[in-house]
Amino acid sequence: MRGYRAFVAAFALASITTVARAGSPGPATHRFSAEGLAKVSAYVGNEVATGKIPGAILLLQQHGKPVYYQNFGVRDVATEVSMSADTIFRLYSMSKPITTVIAMMLVEEGKLALSDPVSKYIPAFADMKVGVEKRGDEGKPSMTLEPLKRPVTIEDLMRHTAGLPYGYYGGGVVNKTYADAGLFDNDPDNAEFVARLTAMPLAEQPGTQWDYGHSTDVLGRIIEVITGKSLFQVEKERLLDPLGMNETAFYVADRAKWPLIAEPMPKDRNLSPVADISDPRQPLRRESGGGGLVGTIGDYARFSQMLLNGGSYQGRRYLKPETIALMASDHIGPETGVVRDKNYYPGPNSGFGLGFAVRTSVPANTSWPLGEYRWDGVGGTFFFIDPADDLFGIFMVQTPSQRGRIQQELKTLIYQAMGR
Repeated sequence: MRGYRAFVAAFALASITTVARAGSPGPATHRFSAEGLAKVSAYVGNEVATGKIPGAILLLQQHGKPVYYQNFGVRDVATEVSMSADTIFRLYSMSKPITTVIAMMLVEEGKLALSDPVSKYIPAFADMKVGVEKRGDEGKPSMTLEPLKRPVTIEDLMRHTAGLPYGYYGGGVVNKTYADAGLFDNDPDNAEFVARLTAMPLAEQPGTQWDYGHSTDVLGRIIEVITGKSLFQVEKERLLDPLGMNETAFYVADRAKWPLIAEPMPKDRNLSPVADISDPRQPLRRESGGGGLVGTIGDYARFSQMLLNGGSYQGRRYLKPETIALMASDHIGPETGVVRDKNYYPGPNSGFGLGFAVRTSVPANTSWPLGEYRWDGVGGTFFFIDPADDLFGIFMVQTPSQRGRIQQELKTLIYQAMGR
């Protein structure tokens, strides 16, 4: 840490440069101004210079070309090595869109359907019950079990209406049951992990409430059941290797690349009251489709461009345009009757599609684009795709505590730089 403050202050002032150039002619009506992007740079640079984050990378790509790319600060304050394009980040929930894309490939091939009951692939789901919290005369909570009113479906997994919470947010007997269950004990593989989940009660009746949790982990296991391969094998064969996402994996296997791993500030390592940030050097048997991947900004840029292109990249098609459109449409709108839990992370101006949030209305005092879809990770990373402006953005950082604030403030500056 010695000299760190002076280093980052000097680095921030010396290295913050803005790459801004007009994109090639295209459908976008909004283009970035150099003045607006300078404010973006100044904002991220100040986050580094004031010691809130060690470093970060921001990429904005429009019409298939970078209009802004900048490395800020360092990847790890312990080494003081500058942030660089080959830095490896914990993606956490930015794994979910990747898993969902693989599943939608199987849907296109007729091997999976959104309406399929999950029990078709994991029979134990047919016997799951719903936990209902009751309070006795003295106000003490207890839980009763009720039968399913309808099966959990594949769509429920993709849109987080399966009743499978993460369990560490508090606020209820069912959540506490998940938190206390030791679901991750002894490093279970995907099959064992899902078996443990099926021994738990669901938090809600299927299809009734958006409740963020383990749904995409179950989807990853279903991919394994259908293909007879591990989730990572399928991802590499069908998506990662063809796209050139060579650094995306469930852990960093090559010890020589361990110094490339980005780390948060030493006092910013808590994800929740019961969990610290993961160690991507440690191989695990469980391949979490919902939150296990690590990768670089260049890898995720290829994935994002494929989505923005309507499912194709460099002459190869991965999904049909209509499949991408389906994924990027709201699947929990008023007509569905789905209610939103108190931790509804997409926010009041967004619905949720198949794998990501979808903007359905414009926030007050903004002109943010309708149809933008996006997601983020608990480690701090986020991405967004703006089809109206033929644009995507990726911000790579490791800061569990500052992520919500930074994402809101930075997105505001980015849109302002477009004249929105």
